Amino acid sequence: MVQSVDSNRCQRCNKGAILTDSNTGEMFCSKCGFVATDKVEQEGPEWRSFSKEEGDNRTRTGTPTSLAIHDMGNPINKDATGKPLSASMKSTIERLRTWDNRSQVHEPVDRNFRQAFSELDRLKTKLALSDTVIEKTAYIYRKALDKGLVRGRSIPGLIAASLYAACRNTETPRTLTDVANGINIKRKDVARCYRLLLRELDLKMPVVNPVKCISRISSIAGLSEKTKRKAIEILDQATKIELSAGKDPMGLAAAALYLSCVKNGEDKTQKDIAVAAGVTEVTIRNRYKGLKEALEL
Repeated sequence: MVQSVDSNRCQRCNKGAILTDSNTGEMFCSKCGFVATDKVEQEGPEWRSFSKEEGDNRTRTGTPTSLAIHDMGNPINKDATGKPLSASMKSTIERLRTWDNRSQVHEPVDRNFRQAFSELDRLKTKLALSDTVIEKTAYIYRKALDKGLVRGRSIPGLIAASLYAACRNTETPRTLTDVANGINIKRKDVARCYRLLLRELDLKMPVVNPVKCISRISSIAGLSEKTKRKAIEILDQATKIELSAGKDPMGLAAAALYLSCVKNGEDKTQKDIAVAAGVTEVTIRNRYKGLKEALEL
């Protein structure tokens, strides 16, 4: 309900008076409806009143507002329609919030899991990962926590290493640099944790098939389907003569795509494909020469 009228005129139409809604805290023009302010400080004393004279009026109290708090120090006391809660309902909601906070598990292991899986959820969105990879990551991280590998180490670093191990295990084409950039950690820190997982958990990682990297690189670089199919044929021939042994899958796939572009006359530079693959131009040149000589193309 509108209870007070401000003497100032509307800044937009300069005709209507500024009205203040005491329920929603909005200040708006009575003529054109322009909302000047959507939140005003509530009037009233700074203490809680339980006297019979005040009735159900529970005046405001609590910490001051701050941007450093998740709800800015002003919890939302409104229902689903946006209407303010009554005083009795506010008391019930506060009691429910208290019991909800008490029901949370506060063991160190559970706090560790909560932080780690929160980072994992962000990585899932950033790197567009499947649920299978996420479940495998959680399994590896739980094994690492059971062995005490997390103690003294960074939780984001170890969850990133677990994610990379899961990508390698499921043959998902994600590089160590992709994972490190996604979680904003140095690549060498993630690599150190990854080597620790391999050593302590005795993980056996399959060799990544370079063909699985073709689709990703060609999609980022905007290559044609004809070039993509030709690159797959080149990689199949290289695999038969064991030319791919010991080579970086992403670099080998990028070189096969560049060789395919040369054969099909598609205008793409080594730099374009190197940026799409996340490797250097030197790597593409070296692998390109090796493929061309070995396959006599």
